[in-house]
Amino acid sequence: MAFEGLAERLQGTIQRIKGKGKVSEADVKEMMREVRFALIEADVNLKVVKEFVKKVSERAVGADVMKSLTPGQQVIKIVKDELTELMGGDQSPIQFANKPPTVIMMVGLQGAGKTTTTGKLANILRKKYNRNPLLVAADIYRPAAIQQLQTIGKQLSFPVFSLGTDVSPVEIVRQALEKAKEDHNDVVIIDTAGRLHIDEALMQELKDIRALKEPDEVFLVVDSMTGQDAVNVAQNFNETVGITGVILTKLDGDTRGGAALSIRSVAQKPIKFVGMGEKMDALEAFHPERMASRILGMGDMLSLIEKAQENVDEEKAKELEEKFRTQSFTFDDFIDQLNQVKKMGPLEDIIKMLPGAGKIKGLENAKVDEKQMGRMEAIIYAMTPQEKTTPSIINSSRKKRISKGSGTSIQDVNRLLKQFEDMKKMMKQMTNMQQGQKGKKKMKMPGLDSLFK
Repeated sequence: MAFEGLAERLQGTIQRIKGKGKVSEADVKEMMREVRFALIEADVNLKVVKEFVKKVSERAVGADVMKSLTPGQQVIKIVKDELTELMGGDQSPIQFANKPPTVIMMVGLQGAGKTTTTGKLANILRKKYNRNPLLVAADIYRPAAIQQLQTIGKQLSFPVFSLGTDVSPVEIVRQALEKAKEDHNDVVIIDTAGRLHIDEALMQELKDIRALKEPDEVFLVVDSMTGQDAVNVAQNFNETVGITGVILTKLDGDTRGGAALSIRSVAQKPIKFVGMGEKMDALEAFHPERMASRILGMGDMLSLIEKAQENVDEEKAKELEEKFRTQSFTFDDFIDQLNQVKKMGPLEDIIKMLPGAGKIKGLENAKVDEKQMGRMEAIIYAMTPQEKTTPSIINSSRKKRISKGSGTSIQDVNRLLKQFEDMKKMMKQMTNMQQGQKGKKKMKMPGLDSLFK
C-alpha cells in the first residue's frame, strides 16, 4: 500500500509528542525536522515540503496550542488538517452535464493505465450514479488499446464505439457523440491515445478532440509509481490541454505517495479517483481527509462502512444477526461471511482502516495467507451437511475423513473447529452486551492470527 514508509515515520513522530502535557517550540522544531525528512523520503515536491512544514510550524507554536490542556493532541490535529488541505481539502465530485450526455476525456502518457481506468470509471458511474456510459476507442495508434477496451466493455457489459485504426480520432469521437444521443447513453468516456513522452502531435490531437464539444471532465490518468515525474506530467498536460482532475493509478503498489501529496499543490487540480488494485471495481473516489487519517494511523471507518454497504447483502446480514442471537450460526454461514468479506478487498487493507490498527505490532508487514483461507474453505466443503450444522459430532474418525477429503492435516481441521467455536463465543458475548448486560468484557478477534503469514 502507498504511504507505508511515510505513515510509519509520521506515526512514530507524532506518538512521541501525543501525550505531552507541555509542548515547547523546541519539541515542534524537532517534530517538523522528522516530518520534513519523512516527506522528502516519500518523494514529495521540495517546494511543497517547505510550505507544509512552514504552515504546520506557524500554527503549532501559536498561543492556542501552547496553552491548551492537550497540546500534543492539538499539534497532531494541525498536522492532519494541513495534510488534508495539501491533498485538496474536500472530496471533488464528478461534474455531470446539465443536458446529457456528460463527456469525459481520459488523457495521459502511454502505460499509465488509461484504458483499464476507463472501464473502472464506467463501472463506478453505473454502480454509484446509475449512469449508462458509452466507451469510445479513440486510441488508433496502439491497436491493442481498441481490443483491450472492447474486452473490458464485454466483461462489464458496456457498449464500446470503435471505427478501427484507419479513421482519425476526431472523427471517431464526433460519430461517437452522435451514437450516444441515438442510444440514450448519458455519459461518453473517451479513451484517447498516449505517448511514451509528451509531444506536439499528441497535444494537438487532444486539443482537436476537445474542440468538438467542450468536455465536462478531462481526467489525467497518472501512474503514481512515477513519483515526481507524475507532477511534471500533470503540469504539462494542464498548461497545454487543460485538465479538470487527476486519477492516480497503482496507489496500492509499492509507491512512496509523493505524487498524491504533490499534484494538488503544484498543478492546482484535484485528485478525483485513485486506483487501488487490478480488479475492475478497484477504483475509489479520493477523499483527502480520509487519506490523511490513514497516513496518520487514525483509520478510515467511513471508507470501510462504504465498502461494507457495497459488498454485504443487507438481507443476509439481518439473517446472520438473528442466527447469532439464537446461537444457530453454522459453517455454511461461516463460508458465506468469508466470501462477503473477500469481496471488500484484501483483508490486510480492511484491517488497516480500523482506528488504532497501526499500533498493532507487525501489522504493517502483515499479508493474508490466501492458501490458509483456501484450506479453511476446503475443510468446510469436505464436511457433511450434519457436521456443518452440528460441529460437536465431529469425532476423531470424522476428522480423519475431513482432512483426507480436503487435502489438509488433522491439525488444520482442529484449528478451524476451535476458531469457529471462539467466534461463536465472541458473538454470544456481543449479543449479551447489546442486550444490556453490565460489565465490560475484553474481546479479541479470534483466529485472525492464523490467516497471516
